[in-house]
Amino acid sequence: MKTPPRKASPVSTSQKVENFIRSAIYEGRLKPRERLIEDDIARQLGCSRGPLREAVLRLERDGLIVITPRRGTFIRDISPEDVEVLFSMRGKLEGLCVRYMREQMTPEKQHTLEKALHAMKEAADAGDEERFLQCDLKLHRAIWKFSGKQQLYQTLNFVMNPLFFMIARAYSTKLNAVDVAYANHAKYVQTILTVPISRVDREVEKYFNGIYRDLNKIVFHKPMPFVRMLDGQESDEAVGDSA
Repeated sequence: MKTPPRKASPVSTSQKVENFIRSAIYEGRLKPRERLIEDDIARQLGCSRGPLREAVLRLERDGLIVITPRRGTFIRDISPEDVEVLFSMRGKLEGLCVRYMREQMTPEKQHTLEKALHAMKEAADAGDEERFLQCDLKLHRAIWKFSGKQQLYQTLNFVMNPLFFMIARAYSTKLNAVDVAYANHAKYVQTILTVPISRVDREVEKYFNGIYRDLNKIVFHKPMPFVRMLDGQESDEAVGDSA
């Protein structure tokens, strides 16, 4: 006798509201420093203030919004100092994901990454920046998932990723055209698939450190700070830029 398939747990109203707001941030419909009008969202989704408040408090906990007494609720702004911390955290966390992924790598996983990279190339060839960002997200989500570590995946997907999407939308056009961004990602995928496992997390950190260095130079017009890598040695790029 077959066991009947388990039904998926229903999504609560509060979760639906949270997903709606997260998606609006991902898609750029809600921008940094923009005020979140809770009554408008409640009307739009046909929900009461209770579930909305629960969703807002979770989003505040995750650092996506800021609640200011007597002023209201706002989409978080991201300062240059925030960007520095986020890139440092992202490099370390994704480095861990890549290491775990490589330790249990399969041809199917490699094919998934190559397929996601191909989708990025198609978007780049079409000059479609929005589609490119979505394909970029899909590629990195696959890496996080293939780590097999649920806590890492959840931290990157629900906390770090919305903030990175905000940064990408704000600054990507100031850094590289999509064809250059694709070439950088192609090199990144080649690196994480081929570099010895003992060095792969360091290489991932160097990759994100390089993006942050470009942001400093091109967007923030600041010199690159001294950066120590995982083994305690400074990166060559950081030493050169700080000289």
